[in-house]
Amino acid sequence: MSQKRSLFRMLGLAVVSICLASCGNKNDAISAAGQADKKQGVVVPGVEETKAIAEDGFIYGLPLVMNYAIMYEYSVDKNSGQYKAPFNVISNEHRVFTPADTAIPTPNSDTPYSLAWLDLRAEPIVISVPAVPKERYYSVQLTDGNTYNFGYIGSRATGIEAGDYLVAGPDWKGEIPPGIKKVFHSTTPFSITIFRTQLLNPEDMPNVEKIQAGYKVQPLSAYLNQPAPPAPAVIDFPPATTSGIKDNFFAYLDAALQFVPPTPEDTDIRARLASIGIGPGKTFDFKDLDLEHKAVILLAMKEGDDKVDQFLSSGMKNIHGWKVGSLFGDASFYHGNWLMRAAAAKGGIYGNNADEAMYPMTKTLANGDVLDGSKHAYTLTFPAGQFPPVNAFWSVTMYDGKNQLLVKNPINRYLINSPMLPRLKKNADGSLTLYIQKDSPGADKESNWLPAPDDSIYLVMRLYWPKTETPSILPPGEGTWQPPGIVQAN
Repeated sequence: MSQKRSLFRMLGLAVVSICLASCGNKNDAISAAGQADKKQGVVVPGVEETKAIAEDGFIYGLPLVMNYAIMYEYSVDKNSGQYKAPFNVISNEHRVFTPADTAIPTPNSDTPYSLAWLDLRAEPIVISVPAVPKERYYSVQLTDGNTYNFGYIGSRATGIEAGDYLVAGPDWKGEIPPGIKKVFHSTTPFSITIFRTQLLNPEDMPNVEKIQAGYKVQPLSAYLNQPAPPAPAVIDFPPATTSGIKDNFFAYLDAALQFVPPTPEDTDIRARLASIGIGPGKTFDFKDLDLEHKAVILLAMKEGDDKVDQFLSSGMKNIHGWKVGSLFGDASFYHGNWLMRAAAAKGGIYGNNADEAMYPMTKTLANGDVLDGSKHAYTLTFPAGQFPPVNAFWSVTMYDGKNQLLVKNPINRYLINSPMLPRLKKNADGSLTLYIQKDSPGADKESNWLPAPDDSIYLVMRLYWPKTETPSILPPGEGTWQPPGIVQAN
């Protein structure tokens, strides 16, 4: 533990100790919940239990809050700077993501995105896809408000033929109409649909746009040419931003939980959260807490966040400094493992299941030294014939180690991927070396330069549609192919 972290912990505990003896506004959200519980004969959580509940609640709620804030910025607040389109309307990006895209951490810059937030309250939504050439990878990822990946359409999952697919909310029990190839069920009334369409090279964008034009989202009634059901109630969504999560976390969790129906797996944690005034329809405001409760909540969030970071650091297998594992899946994949789900969201929310994509990630050398572009230059070398084994394509993307966003640089290059191989320079033995540094390695090496920030570095390798036959990165962390380590240059 660093000296700074130890000091933070000691200060937090000191404040808690002082408060136990001297402070308390008994009208804040936590005290009010306790008073209500006491009237009903329920045992009221003490300070230590309140801290434990808030810590567990932070871990449970982090993905829900991140998802809600992104939904708000993308489909509710037209002035957010990140707004895409209203619900049930596709937004096609005729570009790849850049440092200007800040709503989602670790954004993919390989594939132009098409996004649609679905409102499934009134009726299901039909997603239609065109036929896509075999040589071009595409996928349609369905992710709900729990951040569960509840289904896939695309090259790997359903093939390259055109088709219509139904996405239904948690309460729909209708009949499947003719023409629908498959039905997917969301655990929440709002969910995000993420279309990824491979860009083969910069000149390829018009071809990508033609495919994007074939993506379609429409209500089931429109698909069947029938009258629409009554419109759902208009929602006054509580404002939320990704930048405000830290300061308003539990208020955002109040908001997010309104749109996440309870399940048997989260009954206990939601009841515990309610005992300290957090839940759907509640108004938990940090600034209104008394000093004692502010200290408890701050400490709980800090320690919860530390546990998430620790899981990201040690919860996956360390292979040459890269963290290799599987963090994304559906409800049965997580099976109530809220820590894994939180780590997945913080590591890169809306990541794919392992069979769709694998994400080796690193912030360190193999020996544990932190990657720092302000101090060192680095290289990454793939031996001849040992590129990442994929059915689609692979990439290595650079992010700022602090905010996990793409890095602004003079050549506007945010990644190096396999479609770029014909333009990269190989070594005499057939190997390929990438130069990872903040300054150009020189004109003769610039084709292989992956610009780094003048600060800490976060690298994510993406293997789309990883091969299952040897060599393979699958099963996660145990495969016969391993990513080579980053090397510090002299």
